[in-house]
Amino acid sequence: MKASVLLKSSLFTSLFVISSCATTKYSEDIAQNNYSNLDAGKIYVVTPRDGSKKQTILFRNIDGDNIIGTKGKKDSTEVIIPKSNIASVKDRSQGRVVAGAAVIGAAGVAAIVISSLRAD
Repeated sequence: MKASVLLKSSLFTSLFVISSCATTKYSEDIAQNNYSNLDAGKIYVVTPRDGSKKQTILFRNIDGDNIIGTKGKKDSTEVIIPKSNIASVKDRSQGRVVAGAAVIGAAGVAAIVISSLRAD
């Protein structure tokens, strides 16, 4: 009984965390990529293809082959990233929701395990 409750709880939690992925990956062919799912005024973490440092930007718009934004809400330094150099884009706010959900799920699993151990 103890193992089955633990197994079911951990399986449920892992499925929840996996299904809450917040990353959009882009292919090498720029023409196939759909950047219309990026919302102006949201903060994104952009991972470049060339292995350089990830950039956090406040997305503004798309101009031809470039993604344009600023470094943040308070820092208005303009950031221009070529579409050809984008490997993935993560929505930072969704990432926080996923992390919070994972913590809540882990606490729920711990509560179920502790209660099942005390019931026996």
